[in-house]
Amino acid sequence: MNTLLALAYLLAAVLFILGLKQLSSPKGARNGNFTAAAGMVIALGATIPLLHFTSAGIVIIAIGLVIGTVVGTVGARLVHMTAIPQMVALFNGVGGGAAALVAVAELMRLGVHPPFAEVFPSVFSIVIGSISFAGSMVAFSKLQELMTGTPITYPGQQIVNLLLAAAIVGFAVAVLAIASVPFSFLSLMVLALILGVAFVLPIGGADMPVVISLLNAATGLAVAASGFTLNNFALIVAGTLVGASGSLLTKLMSDAMGRSLANVLFGAFGQARAGIAAVAGGGQARNVRSASAEDLGTLLAYSQRVIIVPGYGLAVAQAQHAARELADVLEKRGVEVEYAIHPVAGRMPGHMNVLLAEANVPYEQLKEMDQVNDDFKNADVALIVGANDVVNPAARSTPGSPIYGMPILNADQAKNIIFMKRSMRPGFAGIDNELMFGPKTVMFFGDAKDSLTKLVSAVKAA
Repeated sequence: MNTLLALAYLLAAVLFILGLKQLSSPKGARNGNFTAAAGMVIALGATIPLLHFTSAGIVIIAIGLVIGTVVGTVGARLVHMTAIPQMVALFNGVGGGAAALVAVAELMRLGVHPPFAEVFPSVFSIVIGSISFAGSMVAFSKLQELMTGTPITYPGQQIVNLLLAAAIVGFAVAVLAIASVPFSFLSLMVLALILGVAFVLPIGGADMPVVISLLNAATGLAVAASGFTLNNFALIVAGTLVGASGSLLTKLMSDAMGRSLANVLFGAFGQARAGIAAVAGGGQARNVRSASAEDLGTLLAYSQRVIIVPGYGLAVAQAQHAARELADVLEKRGVEVEYAIHPVAGRMPGHMNVLLAEANVPYEQLKEMDQVNDDFKNADVALIVGANDVVNPAARSTPGSPIYGMPILNADQAKNIIFMKRSMRPGFAGIDNELMFGPKTVMFFGDAKDSLTKLVSAVKAA
């Protein structure tokens, strides 16, 4: 039986790794989900026979399986693409909370003076899992607009957080070195929950994807610790993979924003953004150029090369199919079309890739920032659909700007720029985009889906 269990866990671990590898590319992402899910089914199937069932235990497990299956399936089916970050935050938080509760149950089972090697992973899982759960719930609330997305700060906030951290360390030492009594480890969990809330409150909504990625890594580590507590190889492997991939993604997202992780977490980004927005708002009104769909359709129809820059506005309007239709019409006229994908366009990494893949856009046309940036100077038109901060030249030219230093797409280097937006409202950074006022830029206001449909008709009529 032990040999079969080991082989099952080994197969599950291989499937987890293979699934993660497939998820690294839009081409294999769908199969990657199925591969990793198959690994989880095998791991669960191998673990259940090891449990010592009672009648109550069987009922509880059955209820959990039914609830989890229904919530997961219905939630994934009904969620909109624009709400995926919220769903990730919610599910991630549940994972961290589950790891913490498993650790609490194990400490209760182990007694007052358990071996250090058994109690340490439980304490680690309680702290990290509780912080991840509480922080993820705050991130979900901010993204879902159940609470303000602006940073919530108060005098002495960092001192309060340090005191909470010190109290957590104190209770952890008490559990490890003195006695594992319920008062100590339950107090540890409560303090960790409070710290999770306090940790995320001062971070602005625009930075939530980075925070969610970091908390996802934390949940992975908590799950891995639970694996050591339960002596479960599959949990150790799965948790380590999540922790490692989440940490790497957090680093990549911070780099894509041109900021350190410390700056994202502790840099009072929201306060700087608000101050600059207030200064910008105090200036005189500025004029922009706009044009009709017919004029823009003619410009696109007689271009040789067009680069489409998708952003969050395309996701909100569910305009990916209209973008694909416009590209098809242009290609029939001999126009070369490609898509410029910024690493943090939208609300999460890969957001634009998934949307465009849903519309069956050829993967070869999706160009990452490093691949496409040198091509803008040879493009007749840069068609910006709902993007903003990722094409804002202030990232290069305005020291002190909240996005200064962030790598951006070189859309300003194209010969002509069509900027599609609902209004002149700024993006997540809260600052005006100088590109909108440039001499090569023409604004085309309206819902992205409707506007793209109008351009399709105009190109056909040109």
